[in-house]
Amino acid sequence: MATTTSTFHQEVEIVSPTRQRVMGGLFILLGVLIWFLFIRPLEPGMVTKFGMTPGGMDATIGDMTIPSTATLYFLSAMCIGLGVAQLVRRGGFRKSTNLILGLVAGFFVFGFLTYGAAGKSLNLAGLLNVSISKAVPLTLGALAGILSERSGIINIAIEGMMLSSAMTSCIIASVTDSLWLGVIVGVLTGAMYGGVLGVLSIKYKVNQIISGTAINIFSTGITSYISAKFMEAYPQINQSGTFPNIELPLLSQIPFIGPVLFNANMYVYAMYIFLVVLTVALFYTKWGLRLRSAGEHPKAADTLGINVIRTRYMGAILGAMMAGFAGSYFTLGSVGRFDEVMTAGRGFIALAAMIFGNWMPFGSFGAGLLFGFTDALASKLAILQLRIPSQFLLMLPYIVTMVVLAGVVGKSQAPAAEGTPYEKE
Repeated sequence: MATTTSTFHQEVEIVSPTRQRVMGGLFILLGVLIWFLFIRPLEPGMVTKFGMTPGGMDATIGDMTIPSTATLYFLSAMCIGLGVAQLVRRGGFRKSTNLILGLVAGFFVFGFLTYGAAGKSLNLAGLLNVSISKAVPLTLGALAGILSERSGIINIAIEGMMLSSAMTSCIIASVTDSLWLGVIVGVLTGAMYGGVLGVLSIKYKVNQIISGTAINIFSTGITSYISAKFMEAYPQINQSGTFPNIELPLLSQIPFIGPVLFNANMYVYAMYIFLVVLTVALFYTKWGLRLRSAGEHPKAADTLGINVIRTRYMGAILGAMMAGFAGSYFTLGSVGRFDEVMTAGRGFIALAAMIFGNWMPFGSFGAGLLFGFTDALASKLAILQLRIPSQFLLMLPYIVTMVVLAGVVGKSQAPAAEGTPYEKE
């Protein structure tokens, strides 16, 4: 048994020689691209200035000024060196390969920023601050998917749940002048959709992809109708306002990272809390073990006395409540009003973040940060007036999503029994 277990872990963790060569070639290619795309067009002697404190805040650290060309040469050499090392080393582990991939990707992105801001100034801290804000609904949506799919229920209805919750939370907050009541109604809206998804998937054993798609279509239709029929005619029910930023004492004064991480509205802090709580709950408690067992080995769980049906209902509803909370962010945490189809596919990107993060809370947070960064980067690049069509900048977050889902980071391991209806024998 020990030999079998060891062999299994080797099959999962060891990188194949083909993947190792492909990754090595990719790293070298990125290094060459830094030279070809970023270094060649620059004039000698140019410098890049990065702001290290978000706009509107007291500076905790001075701006950083670097020589553009020298920095790009260094980044190019690092990428090529890591690529050569990847090619010549014997064997490798998937985690270390993905870590190097992330490092090289970071070098490439920093090189791009250095090139784009050469002779200009770019607020790097502000860019990261916006990235975290844009990562909030993606991360919360990914957590919604984790709760549902870890219990065995595929939830592709996150988009629809978020959209409906964005609308209901806005209406209630506008009518009652209470943002917190709006949040509660948004969460309850998600719970209602979760119950529908659970009944369709568990009781009637409807294909879970179809039932999720139906919820998405219904949500798009009903929110668009209510918005056009009522919210445009009565604008007073579409003026919810937003939660203010809360600056945490001491923590917000930490140079660079303090203003980025600890001067935000309650949704950002709630995301931090949910990440820790769900990680502990899923992997260090009996409740989490039972939830995961319903998605991995439901028959074995049933044999041990776990009510698989009830556990799956719980997972579907809790996940939908998280999606409802994520949806309320769009109106109460971002723009203060509802617009038709304002989620703009973020629910599907959240699913991509969940897969990218291997159904793990902090892994999904990392993926959410990646997608949020590309979204924030698109708007920043427009300000820098680079010669890139705005349409391509708007496509950037979705291109990154497709690249990730194409398997660049390797295979992800979904819960074994997700999507499979359970019939008690």
